[in-house]
Amino acid sequence: MKIIVTGAGGMVGRAVVAHCSAQGESVAAFDHQSFDITDESHVKLAFEREHPDVLINCAAWTDVDGCELDPARAQRENAYGPEILAIACRKTGARLVTISTDYVFHGEKDGFYTQRDQPDPQSAYGLSKLEGERRALNACADTVLVRSGYIFGPGGRNFLSTVAARARRDEELNAISDSFGTPTYAPDLARRLYRLSQIDVPGTYHVVNAGAGTSFEGFARYVLETAGLANCRLQSVSLQELKRPAPRPRNSRLRCLLSEALGLEALPSWQDAVREFLALDTADGQASARSRPV
Repeated sequence: MKIIVTGAGGMVGRAVVAHCSAQGESVAAFDHQSFDITDESHVKLAFEREHPDVLINCAAWTDVDGCELDPARAQRENAYGPEILAIACRKTGARLVTISTDYVFHGEKDGFYTQRDQPDPQSAYGLSKLEGERRALNACADTVLVRSGYIFGPGGRNFLSTVAARARRDEELNAISDSFGTPTYAPDLARRLYRLSQIDVPGTYHVVNAGAGTSFEGFARYVLETAGLANCRLQSVSLQELKRPAPRPRNSRLRCLLSEALGLEALPSWQDAVREFLALDTADGQASARSRPV
């Protein structure tokens, strides 16, 4: 099977490429520079050259505050881009798997958001991702839409991915205490994206690691305790204190009804995923240290 992975230079894209390749699939991996999903002619040429059976779209503009300041770019990359891919998939008979976000929800619900909940994004980022969902699903019936959030993993540059590394550098950390989500480990997400590309059940899925979810602060404290860094400088802050340009949901925890109905196994708990991530991070650090000249 031939799989195109867009956004392959990012954290999730790299994990998807690694997992699909490990399954013996033929993978064409494209980063943003080599595959602009907003360029129709570029997309058309890539499809004619690669003849994919599946396209897994990991390309997006995920700078939430940047999107708030430039909503036109957010719409172009997060809404029109997925639609262009979906049209190409429909014309060629390929399946589209594309990633959306927990930020499509308002964030005031108590408990988990499922597919039964009506999206109501409060930020330009969330609005652009929701529009991308609608355009992709309307353009191609064979679309698998995956909402996820609080993603962390190897090579990630976001707060969740860099807590331990920043603590080891003795940086002071500010972690939000009043915003809650369901952490998702990029390699686990990649495995589920591949699995969903294999089953013939298009639709909307929520893919996150198992567990009750946590705040940014709760996640950070678990990472630091597990890594033996509990004495580092961690400051609890509120969303309001940060005064960011874009509003964030107070609660964006996700649960999937469709996965349960299909009998798809739950992903490991986010705590187990954190331990795997830290073990990998430690092993990589030790290997790097051994490779340095003395």
